[in-house]
Amino acid sequence: MALDRLDLTDFRNHAALSVRPQGRFIILHGANGAGKTNILEAVSLLVPGRGLRRANLHEMARQSGAGGFAVSARLGESNLGTAVNAEAPGRRIVHINGANTAINDLAEWLSILWLTPAMDRLFMDGAGARRRFLDRLVLALEPAHALHSSRYENALRQRNRMLSEGQGDAAWFDAVEAGMAQYAAAIIASRARTMAQLSARLAAMPPSPFAKPLLALEDAGIPDAAELAAIWKAGRGRERAAGRTLAGPHRNDLLVRHDGHGQPAASCSTGEQKALLLSLILAHAALVAELRGGPPILLLDEVAAHLDPGRREALFERLYDTGSQVWMTGTEETLFDSAGSDALRLHIADSTLGDAGAMR
Repeated sequence: MALDRLDLTDFRNHAALSVRPQGRFIILHGANGAGKTNILEAVSLLVPGRGLRRANLHEMARQSGAGGFAVSARLGESNLGTAVNAEAPGRRIVHINGANTAINDLAEWLSILWLTPAMDRLFMDGAGARRRFLDRLVLALEPAHALHSSRYENALRQRNRMLSEGQGDAAWFDAVEAGMAQYAAAIIASRARTMAQLSARLAAMPPSPFAKPLLALEDAGIPDAAELAAIWKAGRGRERAAGRTLAGPHRNDLLVRHDGHGQPAASCSTGEQKALLLSLILAHAALVAELRGGPPILLLDEVAAHLDPGRREALFERLYDTGSQVWMTGTEETLFDSAGSDALRLHIADSTLGDAGAMR
């Protein structure tokens, strides 16, 4: 799972950009606003979802462009890409080897995980952000999770509309809830498997400068589809008053504690929270490599900015050991002095690449 080429057209501030990744690390350095994170965002669109910024499609199109954009990548002998046409700016197109396909099919080809500065508050934010993070972990291991999640969300929206607008008789609710329960049970089971596998991997990790997280899933029981349908049927009266569905996998929360002192992640220092996230990413990359036959692509935005030199060196060593292709950004090239020789260092300035062929 490594990109051999990345091409951007009218994406964010990049009118036309081509990168041929070489080496284990791709380091993008340059001033704020040069477009480093935009490149990571483009790569993040090569898996299902809204990308690392969760931006609307029209926000990704270059402001002075025609209104659409394209992201294409070469993966071995295969070509993957996603695009938006100016004539239909709200519709995202996906192509694999020249054929149009569903967005969820991308999960069969690539596993990609990312950390951004905005995620430094993951443990302080609401449960929704942590669920999305967990689901990216699950998706990298079980590609079918994308289809189950999208179909569950569609059914959930339909049921919530029925509840809030007072629509639907009992038979209508029964039909919607039966389909919804099948996907919900699959989601809950996938999350539980990933949590168990990841917890085992974390427990086996050797000591490191990064805190080790202890994981749990709130409301972690795994009811089968029939039980879920019965729960929703019994709760219709209460949920009509609330105007929304109050039980199901859309209410789960990822709970994290610090292994050293047992405190919830939300009570830990900013540095400890960052370390917990890094440990999760490192353990997950090893797990993906084991279970899918190849490590995921990692996108790490400003990952080295607030680490001391010793922890930066330790992080680069651990990242190298994952076998992943790692894309990293930073304002200063010196932040990556200890990244080793197997690194492509690209200077990003005014939406252009400098020293694009240089490795050192």
